[in-house]
Amino acid sequence: MKFLDRLLEPYHHFKINPNSLRVRLTVGVATVSALGLGSVAVWISWKMETILIQTHKQNIRYISDRFPNDVEIYSDMITVETGLQKAVDNLTDGRTLLWVKNPQGKITAQSMPLKMGTNGTNLVSLTQIFPYPDLQLLNGRYWLLCSNLLTVKGVNLGRVYIAQDITDDQTMFFSLLSNLSIATAIAIGVMTVTIAWYVRRSLQPLKRISQLTQTISAEQLGDARFQLDNAPGEVKELARTFEQMLTRLSDAWEHQRQLVSDVSHELRTPLTIVSGYLQSTLRRGSNLTPTQREALEIAGMEADRTIKLLQDLLNLARVDSGQMHFKLESINLNDWLTQVKSKTEKYSDRQINWEIPPNLIIIKADPDRLLQVLYNLIDNAIKYSDPQTPITVKLDRQQQAIIQVCDRGVGIPLQDQARIFERFYRVDETRSRSTGGTGLGLSIVKTFVEGMGGNISVSSQPGKGSVFSLTFPLLLN
Repeated sequence: MKFLDRLLEPYHHFKINPNSLRVRLTVGVATVSALGLGSVAVWISWKMETILIQTHKQNIRYISDRFPNDVEIYSDMITVETGLQKAVDNLTDGRTLLWVKNPQGKITAQSMPLKMGTNGTNLVSLTQIFPYPDLQLLNGRYWLLCSNLLTVKGVNLGRVYIAQDITDDQTMFFSLLSNLSIATAIAIGVMTVTIAWYVRRSLQPLKRISQLTQTISAEQLGDARFQLDNAPGEVKELARTFEQMLTRLSDAWEHQRQLVSDVSHELRTPLTIVSGYLQSTLRRGSNLTPTQREALEIAGMEADRTIKLLQDLLNLARVDSGQMHFKLESINLNDWLTQVKSKTEKYSDRQINWEIPPNLIIIKADPDRLLQVLYNLIDNAIKYSDPQTPITVKLDRQQQAIIQVCDRGVGIPLQDQARIFERFYRVDETRSRSTGGTGLGLSIVKTFVEGMGGNISVSSQPGKGSVFSLTFPLLLN
């Protein structure tokens, strides 16, 4: 049982999928093997029974053919009636019984056990016994019965009946058949387990390929290699094809990143100049009409929005290409958040509540990137909450340092919470457009936080607001 448990251990937590290749191969091969083995067992059983019954039938036919000759021989020396009994006694043994009925149906001779009633007492009362050997079950005993016309020297003496008890042979056959069935079932079970183990081992290279592809990131596409020892040739060919495909994907990914980086860099400078000219025109254009001023303000806002989008794309491109470097240093979050608080009070009239505990909390991070992360989260909270509701920034210390940005805004539906950190993903497309969102802010926040060794999560309910939590390992415990 321990060996079987170890063999089936990989399947204990395996949810059977009827469409999986492993299940199909196991069931298919096991079914064919079981049918083959079962067919052999059935054929052996049938052959054994045929041989057993056939032997007894030949014996009965021999007695049936011999009996008239014996009667004829005895009748030459004694009377026919005495010769009948003599022939019956001569052919009777512990398993074979005979009796003779004259044409009127009266018994004229019978074996001694029948006469004494010690064996086969119900045989002589049978009214239908065929002229060919026939197996019947009587009183729990198996009898092979046969009858034949009895003609001696041209005189019809009636019919001779022969019964042979084959109960012991049938019992032995049934016992053998039962043992054969048990052995066949055990063999099928062992064969099925063996086949399942062999199929599982044969498919291990495919499972290995699946596991490797799940762990390959975009940055690892060009370096991915499948080390498959002792794998079948077809699987190795599949692995080589997969590696070639990953190489092509890596090249395409690299070209795309380079294109985004180049385009963002080339467009940012002229747009910055355009934005500067628009701002300068607005400041010095005292003779502008209201319509002209409004148009220039809109153009300036769109130019600034596009510059921000290009800057975000550049940041993401640098991260993807490994060119984004973080200047990690020890940060006293208590003092650092106090400084951020004083800056935001100067440049924003929105009510922001700061909860900074007195106990020292120190982490290792890039202060500039962390400031950008915090500003992005506060900016998000301002955009998606009512101006009359306050925003809260909390600092807490548990197993890790925790910075939370809380608002009482529109909230985020549960189905969108897992995707808000994806690039260009917007919960509400029209609202994001009106607030100037690009769909990259939270993606950059997540990238920066994870680049500094932290994590970000969100907890939100529609209509009740959102809480964004940043967690960083403590530098001092």
